[in-house]
Amino acid sequence: MYQKTITEREAGQRFDKYLHKLLPEAGNGFLYKMLRKKNIVLNGKKAEGSEKISPGDVVTVYFQDETLQKFMGKTDMGSKDVCQDAISVLYENSHVLLADKPAGILTQKAAKEDLSFNECLIAYLLGGQAITPEELRTFKPSACNRLDRNTSGIVLCAKTVQGAQMLSDLLKTRSLHKFYRLYVKGTIAEEKTIEGYLYKDEKHNTVTIDRDAGRPKASYICTRYLPIRQEADKTLLEVELITGKSHQIRAHLSSIGHPLLGDYKYGDRAWNEKYRQKYDVNHQLLHAYRVVFPPMEGIWADLSERAFMAPMPEIFGQVADDGFS
Repeated sequence: MYQKTITEREAGQRFDKYLHKLLPEAGNGFLYKMLRKKNIVLNGKKAEGSEKISPGDVVTVYFQDETLQKFMGKTDMGSKDVCQDAISVLYENSHVLLADKPAGILTQKAAKEDLSFNECLIAYLLGGQAITPEELRTFKPSACNRLDRNTSGIVLCAKTVQGAQMLSDLLKTRSLHKFYRLYVKGTIAEEKTIEGYLYKDEKHNTVTIDRDAGRPKASYICTRYLPIRQEADKTLLEVELITGKSHQIRAHLSSIGHPLLGDYKYGDRAWNEKYRQKYDVNHQLLHAYRVVFPPMEGIWADLSERAFMAPMPEIFGQVADDGFS
């Protein structure tokens, strides 16, 4: 027999979804059969699976230990030693965590052998005893926004189901304002909002930008930029993502003749090579610099209208004012 009291971290999700995480190796039909037969009960009573679980609820699974372990499988707990430099916490409460991700690490795994920011987040929380290995079976803290491997800056992380639901809602409704800093080629003198339509080539993981919505499956995009500093051959910009699509900033700015410094996919290779040889710039200089939360109430009041910033990486200062004249 296995018995577990629901914690605040796990609360807020449907009971059947909780069971799929607790017993990931068990099939959907099998789980509902166990509910019908009362081999799995909630608070000592028969459950349908559609119930929303709350803190203090008690889940009981009447399986033999061997069967239980078979259906539970293994839990990935991350590596504290490998991840020690990947988590720089900017803000943390009981539900959410904001961290500054360095360039060079994936937010989520792309392949089984990858080390991701999500694993490092779990290792950090385990190390601080903010979560237990048992809780990881039914809810895994994770990043709610995805940054490219070589994009640095603020990652929004959920530590609880409620935190995940809140952040997901803010991102979906675009009520959380996200700002990036980056260097682009050429001179930009005025603030401007640009629009377009983004088409993604899934096979080659590239996107193209069209001015009109003529292509099937193209997504509307909107990007606002503000020049921070003009230099000899480049401009430091602050960009606000009004929409948030894959590679949007890189491709959109490149499409108007201002590619990002260090961007070999959408940028100017000859220009990039000068900075690579002198400063070892080998990826796009794109930093998720600031987020601003909307007015919020209740358990989220501490976040209401607050802004959080991630320090600029050193490389931005190193390349400043160099125009190779």
